[in-house]
Amino acid sequence: MQPTATVLVYSDDAHTREQVRLAGGRRPATGLPEVEYLECATLPAVLRTLEERRVDVCVLDGETAPAGGMGVCRQLKDEVFRCPPVLLLIGRPQDAWLASWSKAEAVVTHPVDPVAFAEALAELLRQRLSIET
Repeated sequence: MQPTATVLVYSDDAHTREQVRLAGGRRPATGLPEVEYLECATLPAVLRTLEERRVDVCVLDGETAPAGGMGVCRQLKDEVFRCPPVLLLIGRPQDAWLASWSKAEAVVTHPVDPVAFAEALAELLRQRLSIET
């Protein structure tokens, strides 16, 4: 059995979670393991998943309500031991400065551009998996 990479996707919008899954695909780049997506629609589900499962990358929707992805990212970076890298979906390119405040490692704009998203996800997975091997 080949190893898989685990990607947590946080958004209150099922369509956004689907866009993330489709853009990342089963394997976002050659040389990476297949990806298993864990979907969360609420902050408590994110926290529970991070406590119970190994997660390699978190994808957080900055437009989620009531707990937006930027604030959730900042909270995770401050509170979760060895927090996985975060790819943040932002609504406007002008919000990139907020993403840096949130401590996200990567940012892509929403709606999801499949090429940009897959490249950003692949880079975070490469970094994370090289740390753990």
